[in-house]
Amino acid sequence: MADSSFDIVSKVDRQEVDNALNQASKEISQRYDFKNVGASITWSGESILMVANSAERVLAILDVFETKLIKRGISLKALDTGDKEPKPSGKEYRLAASIKEGLSGEAAKKITKLIRDEGPKGVKTQITGEEVRVTSKSRDDLQSVIALLKGADLDVALQFTNYR
Repeated sequence: MADSSFDIVSKVDRQEVDNALNQASKEISQRYDFKNVGASITWSGESILMVANSAERVLAILDVFETKLIKRGISLKALDTGDKEPKPSGKEYRLAASIKEGLSGEAAKKITKLIRDEGPKGVKTQITGEEVRVTSKSRDDLQSVIALLKGADLDVALQFTNYR
């Protein structure tokens, strides 16, 4: 019998992020506490730019956006806001956030080490570019690896694809 396998990836559906951003923008334009404060959330190239007249309002915009992301099934680990500190720019405050995609080499090594140390014996891992392939003769072992990774506190959003 051939080995079973699956891939561990970190991908984000850009359309869902765009939908969440549009929903947040609509809510911000309609909410009373955001009236006449210059509050907005928009795409700025590859990053998301949140603008308002005070740091607290910018963080409130971020909270609205994070709520919309959660409702759309996107992990907040994929959202990189830096130090979450709005920067003053003239009379307004700005906060830029980016979407993290792909497993960095460091994160992939951390995942393979975790599987080697705590996972079942006989499970093999292989790093290929921005994903990790996990193979084993037993599908039960693969299921336990998925459960282990879901329970682990990693700083990347993981998806499990190509389960065969």
